[in-house]
Amino acid sequence: MSTHDTSQRDPFVDPVMAGSLDPVLAGEITPDTPEGLMHAATGRIAALEVELAEMRDKWMRSEAEMANVRARAKRDADDARLYAVQKFARDVAEAAENLKRGLDAIPPAAADEPDLVRKLREGFEGVERSFVALLDRNGIKSTDPTGAMFDPNLHQAMAEQDSAEHPPGTVIQAWTNAWTLNGRLLRPAMVVVAKAQA
Repeated sequence: MSTHDTSQRDPFVDPVMAGSLDPVLAGEITPDTPEGLMHAATGRIAALEVELAEMRDKWMRSEAEMANVRARAKRDADDARLYAVQKFARDVAEAAENLKRGLDAIPPAAADEPDLVRKLREGFEGVERSFVALLDRNGIKSTDPTGAMFDPNLHQAMAEQDSAEHPPGTVIQAWTNAWTLNGRLLRPAMVVVAKAQA
């Protein structure tokens, strides 16, 4: 039986419709005719348009990734600039706390105190004010949390204490202040927190 025998064709496929799907496959036109060349060119253009769309999509994704990389690099550089002295700032904050403890250890002012003690106290207080102002100008800030609500991001609870005067969770005493460098925590405040009376 010949492979071209039309009697063996699929009865559900209309030969006219089959030919209309692709004129080249249907044998109506051949690649060496003007119509065949136009059909081949049209197919090639469609394939190139698909390839162009894919390349454009890859390029846009690559550009977006590069923008993210640049943003991350800028953020890392900014962080390095702002926080490069973090360890030094933490040590300086500790020195400031020690200076404050030394000042607190000086006896309170009295009318009959020796002139030397008064001058010593005033000198130390001036040094502390100047030192704290210098730290503040460089982004190192001290915050007294007394009276504020306990914040685990800034405070370290050293003890809880019954209190009828303060709502539970209120810092009623700060053993040390909270220290930050450009908004980033250096040293948490060590605090006593109020709790509800039993």
